[in-house]
Amino acid sequence: MPLTVKRPGRWTLRALLPWAVGAVPVLCGLVIMHLQAERALDARSQATAQQVVAQVELILDNISGAARSLLPLAGLPCMEEKLALRDQVTRRSFVRSTNLVYRNELYCSSLFGPYSEQVNASDYVDGKLWLMNGNSVTPGHPLLVYRVYEGERGAISTVDGDHLLTALRLIGPHTQLLLQVGRYWMGKDGLVHEGLAPAAAVAPVRLDSSHYPFSIHSGYEHGKIGQVMRDEYPALFGLLVFLGVIAGAVCRWMLRRASSPRVELQRAMEADEFLPYFQPVVRKGDYRWAGAEVLMRWQHPREGLVRPDLFIPYAEHSGQIVPMTRLLMQRTAQLLAPHAALMDDGFHIGINITADHCQDLALYHDCRNFLAAFPPGRVLLTLELTERKLIAPSEATQTLFAKLHELGVMIAIDDFGTGQSSLSYLRQFKVDYLKIDQSFVALIGVDALSLHILDSIIELSAKLELGIVAEGVETDTQRDYLARHNVDFQQGYLFARPMPIEDFVRALAAQAEVAPQRAEVAG
Repeated sequence: MPLTVKRPGRWTLRALLPWAVGAVPVLCGLVIMHLQAERALDARSQATAQQVVAQVELILDNISGAARSLLPLAGLPCMEEKLALRDQVTRRSFVRSTNLVYRNELYCSSLFGPYSEQVNASDYVDGKLWLMNGNSVTPGHPLLVYRVYEGERGAISTVDGDHLLTALRLIGPHTQLLLQVGRYWMGKDGLVHEGLAPAAAVAPVRLDSSHYPFSIHSGYEHGKIGQVMRDEYPALFGLLVFLGVIAGAVCRWMLRRASSPRVELQRAMEADEFLPYFQPVVRKGDYRWAGAEVLMRWQHPREGLVRPDLFIPYAEHSGQIVPMTRLLMQRTAQLLAPHAALMDDGFHIGINITADHCQDLALYHDCRNFLAAFPPGRVLLTLELTERKLIAPSEATQTLFAKLHELGVMIAIDDFGTGQSSLSYLRQFKVDYLKIDQSFVALIGVDALSLHILDSIIELSAKLELGIVAEGVETDTQRDYLARHNVDFQQGYLFARPMPIEDFVRALAAQAEVAPQRAEVAG
């Protein structure tokens, strides 16, 4: 809890240490997760490459079997053997075409029958395998050609590149896979490139076949490790964050234990450092003081006067707002009671309360003790409901509000129209006053369209026969507008700022002296 406004851009070792401690388990865990993901991808890349090699070898076994079966027929007339070539294409699932070669001339094909084309043995890796970028029948379409030879005789069988692409795509859908045959390679796009296949950025693996002259390059693209960490280790990452938060919180608690805000507020209450400040509320017509709202200020021994917005929210959050308000009411009664003669009968004293005050009848006893300090009828106590915490209607709250009304305590809704529960409060509780938030008052003379909201609130209060107080009045224009619309009370810097008890009593005494003079003039 800050006692003064934080200065931007200033970080101390004390403030950074909990973050550093909390980051240690997270960073260490991320390093371990990164290494684990890296090892997992290496293993997957290796396993995928092995599966693809096995599948390509299976395909090559199929087409090499066809070529070896046809090798004894090489050199025989094509017209006599073309049915045997087509039989191999029909019976073997991966064979696209078969061919007979004699004296380095392909003279018989299962596709065309008699045919003539020169065969260059240097095109084949180890004289056996050639990855082609298509032929005259299917240009630009990859083919894998297997050649077997014996002296002047030879046989060639081919497999369509679609079978190779199926193996690459289905076995490793999320893996970068490349087939390298000699100086040519092919990826999942089905294009044949010349040169050495590029290595993958992550988990690169090259696996050579032990049966045929080809190799498979496997791996993953950049960012795969991070993707695996996000997709497969979310629970572990959540645990790391949890451990980091726990470590940081423990460090922070240890650093702040000696200067805990709760302990500091408790110390301030025991030292009676919370003081009441009074902002007058004027009535319509003569704008004479009709009462005052009591505002809490903290006179800190080192920080000086601390603004309420720097400690009230924490007091509400920690549950200390109730004893703080009780002390404020006691201190207010002690300071104002000796000067009760300066007040008109029915002088309004407004005190803010929250949902924490409405849990039991302790607030009723506090209000009764407060009123007992003044002559009967001199002070009209008004409790202003704030909406920082929602007041849930219950039997306890209804009983409390009923007894407060029996005691003569008024109920007002503070900052009406700015919270989500203002209208529900009107329906659930018996309310006496609405306090218009200063943000609506500021619209007067500025935004004619938005001003309808203010008019609607004033009209609503009249229909419900509720008193109305306008906060944040700072200009004559605002004052006169509210007066024309019959707003009962006004409060703001135009009339007076919040002031300590000494200034308030002096101003109250001065007003009390002016009143008889006005009465004599009027008489």
